[in-house]
Amino acid sequence: MESRIKELVNELNQHAYYYYVLDEPRISDAEYDRLFDELVRLEAETGIVLPDSPTIRVGGKPLERFRKHTHLAPLYSLDKVQSMEQLYEWKSRTEKAAGTPLQYTLEYKFDGLTINLTYDNGILVQAATRGDGVTGEEILEQARTIRSIPASIPFKGRIEVHGEAIIWLKDLEEYNRTASEPLKNARNAAAGALRNLDPRETAKRKLDAFFYNIGYAEGISFSSHTEMIDFLKENKFKTSDFEFLFSDFDSLCDKIRYIEEHRDEIGFLIDGAVIKVNDYAVRDRLGYTARFPKWAVAYKFYAEEMTTKVLEVNWDVGRTGKLTPTATVEPVEIGGATVTRATLNNIDDIRRKNIRIGGRVFIRRSNDVIPEILGLVPGEEDHEEVAVPDRCPSCGTVLEKIGPNLYCPNSLSCAPQLINKMIHFCSRDAMNIEGISQKTIEQIYSSLGIKDISDIYSLSFDDLIKLDGFGPKKAQNILDSINGSRNPELDNFIYALGINNVGSKTAKDLAERFGDFASFASADYDTLMTVPDIGEITARSITDFLSSSKVKYVLDELEKYGVVPGTYKHAENTDSEFSGKNVVITGTLPSLTRNEAKQYLEALGANVQSAVGRSTDILIAGEKAGSKLSAAQALGTRIIPGDVFESLVKNTSL
Repeated sequence: MESRIKELVNELNQHAYYYYVLDEPRISDAEYDRLFDELVRLEAETGIVLPDSPTIRVGGKPLERFRKHTHLAPLYSLDKVQSMEQLYEWKSRTEKAAGTPLQYTLEYKFDGLTINLTYDNGILVQAATRGDGVTGEEILEQARTIRSIPASIPFKGRIEVHGEAIIWLKDLEEYNRTASEPLKNARNAAAGALRNLDPRETAKRKLDAFFYNIGYAEGISFSSHTEMIDFLKENKFKTSDFEFLFSDFDSLCDKIRYIEEHRDEIGFLIDGAVIKVNDYAVRDRLGYTARFPKWAVAYKFYAEEMTTKVLEVNWDVGRTGKLTPTATVEPVEIGGATVTRATLNNIDDIRRKNIRIGGRVFIRRSNDVIPEILGLVPGEEDHEEVAVPDRCPSCGTVLEKIGPNLYCPNSLSCAPQLINKMIHFCSRDAMNIEGISQKTIEQIYSSLGIKDISDIYSLSFDDLIKLDGFGPKKAQNILDSINGSRNPELDNFIYALGINNVGSKTAKDLAERFGDFASFASADYDTLMTVPDIGEITARSITDFLSSSKVKYVLDELEKYGVVPGTYKHAENTDSEFSGKNVVITGTLPSLTRNEAKQYLEALGANVQSAVGRSTDILIAGEKAGSKLSAAQALGTRIIPGDVFESLVKNTSL
């Protein structure tokens, strides 16, 4: 029966390729269903489910949370231009640096969600969002619901393939006919589907995907972009019909003008075109900046603009005390979304754009979550000017103006500041305290007297069970998550503190430089200035923050509650069975957290990977191990049960 299962999997996957990628079905739906039903029956009888079986696309159980995934190679952003003049300037710079005229490729700039697929030994073993380009989130179960993504490919080397998940406008319209909450924006519909913890909900939106790049590959190389695209096609990936090669740059620009004029006829959203140097050897010579390749550029189409009326301007207080003005406007449809709010940066922005209450304004939406007000419509100057507050709208404290921005200096008892600081502290990239949402923070602030981030660790079961909407399970889950966060990684803890100008990357740089929190906390301005990428403003922000008596009090309280960040550990050349091995951890371990297990392995000289692949030597499999265990079994990877692993590392002298 195993041979028949393999035969059915191969046949069904081939027919899926014909149907979803080539749009050339070779059998009827009834015939496909008959083969599919036979496969389901055989899998149930034998317990054999191949890692590329089409039955796993149906959608498994909801995930508890998304896990982080480190890409094998970084996913770079693209430099952008928004006029033909700027595009020709880019072309001149590029050819001057290359020293020769060049050939260029042209493709759509899809307006969806970037996805990064990992294949090993021909099997799809991981899918992830782009994230910050280095680290994204695992979405394998969600990606499997996209029928145009091949579950297996002919190429057997390890490879990362970049693409874009989209929803066709006709499918969005069909979804909205029966949806309890219709979706108006196709991009958000695609992103929201892949960020849904329940793969069955993802499947309902019938996403599609196009692929356009290989970011990492073992065992193969390419001489040009066109050669790489041919490889994708040969390996069953869906590529766009809009892939062109130009030697004449004027013709390329004509093609861009054409697609901008006809983009409404495409059937899915695009927001521009991407131009790339075709020759890979030239790309290598041109290289990269810190953020994007010098050999590619995105031509952004002008955003759609409408006019609407400003109804009021509200001032929101953030965790740093900065007040941000947001305009409420008369509802207006822009790019398939109903817009009711628009961003205004600061006082100077309001004055420069001459915003008036009751006046009509030009408003633009270009993939922004909150659209932007461009300026007042001529002839609307007689309306009321926007009033600038002199006191904090929350606590009434007299505001301070620093540059173009207003700040509330009352960091001790201004509710929005405290609430937003706690929200940041609990967030995924900080302390990762699951279950504590903004609503929960607001509840515990108003009902339980929580006044700073350290008070989170004083919460008890009896405290939480009193809150509206809390049952025993929810209260206990939050307490377990709070307790599980007491020993964070050093970079997460530094980021969680919410120091101005210290994002997650800077926090990681600081952790690597100082190694432990005490060394970081005692670093002076001159020492901080020796850390790569830290300038005067960031160094001053850190020293001012750590010298605050309030901050010192909160840090002391956190220590009393047992919150102790770990030390930054580099892999050591420890002689153990894990030395030099590529190891993946999956499932729930008996007593160790994922971070603790990772620290043990790195101290023992292992390289901890996020995805199972052909290069993986060992899989540590705890309880509820899922797709990674299946992938490891298919690849013949050594598997160590979680309890056996714990006994091994705990008996090893580190």
